[in-house]
Amino acid sequence: MSSFQLNLNPRKEPLGFIKVLKWTASVFAFATCGGFKGKTEIQVACHPEVSDNKTITATFGYQFRLNEASFQAPQGVNMCDVDWKIHVLIGDYSSSAQFYVTFAVFVFLYCMLLYVGYTNLYCDSRKLPMVDFVVTLVATFLWLVSTSAWDKALTDIKTATGHNIVQELLPCNQQGVICHFGSVTTMGSLNVSVIFGFLKILWGGNAWFVYKETSLHSPSNTSTSHSQGGIPSPTGI
Repeated sequence: MSSFQLNLNPRKEPLGFIKVLKWTASVFAFATCGGFKGKTEIQVACHPEVSDNKTITATFGYQFRLNEASFQAPQGVNMCDVDWKIHVLIGDYSSSAQFYVTFAVFVFLYCMLLYVGYTNLYCDSRKLPMVDFVVTLVATFLWLVSTSAWDKALTDIKTATGHNIVQELLPCNQQGVICHFGSVTTMGSLNVSVIFGFLKILWGGNAWFVYKETSLHSPSNTSTSHSQGGIPSPTGI
């Protein structure tokens, strides 16, 4: 097999240009999801000192194992005689998030290595375009699955870190503890990650250009090239 050779010429062709778009979408997809960090806050007061509110904070981020995100009271004080550290958010969405980010990284590397580093092999091989065609079809399906799963997980994350915390958190249901939802970090970047995920339908559109590179599109090319090579066609008996 030929060694890796950097070649940027494919980006000028439709097949390579769409791969550049997919490569870019992959970068934004795993960067916006994998780099997210946020926190949710509630205001807690102990009856009858209702006016003396303290902020209790739970920090979360990728890989979105919310059931490991414990609440922290200011300066470690046990507000209302509650050990807030033993209380956590609800839900584990790591499987959907990791599947989404891992697949985005795979697409990033696949587009970069195959279409930039091994263009010489792609042009000279009959099998590689066929393999690429199969991978493109499978990747299109898996992107739809992973993005849909991540979209659903993101909706649940917003619910688990939003106003429902006050109803779900056990100490907030105890007598003498008054809780009010404070705020949660905006998840605009996570919304962007979902948008870029669904932009991966470019994989489906790119399948046509990949298909044109395979022998399935023009199987007669092989026989034509042989006849032009000076090999006489067999005559009938």
